[in-house]
Amino acid sequence: MAKKSNLARDLKRQKMIVKYAAKRAELKAMGDQEGLRKLPRNSSPTRWKNRCQETGRPHAYMRTFGLSRISFREHASKGEIPGITKSSW
Repeated sequence: MAKKSNLARDLKRQKMIVKYAAKRAELKAMGDQEGLRKLPRNSSPTRWKNRCQETGRPHAYMRTFGLSRISFREHASKGEIPGITKSSW
């Protein structure tokens, strides 16, 4: 499980990205680099990190399921993810 502070920081970044999205798009369209520099750093979409919904793990994130590889494997082996079966040959 990720630290609560990391999860809270990531949530704060997501809210800030949404808040400044319109202003950022407007400044980009005008080509105002100085105005973009004055916006908060955390309002940039590139600073947002994909995290597992269950554990908050940032690495080995599977975008289609929103889970890390570890959580995905646990749910898949229990049969909780529709359409996913353990392969054997």
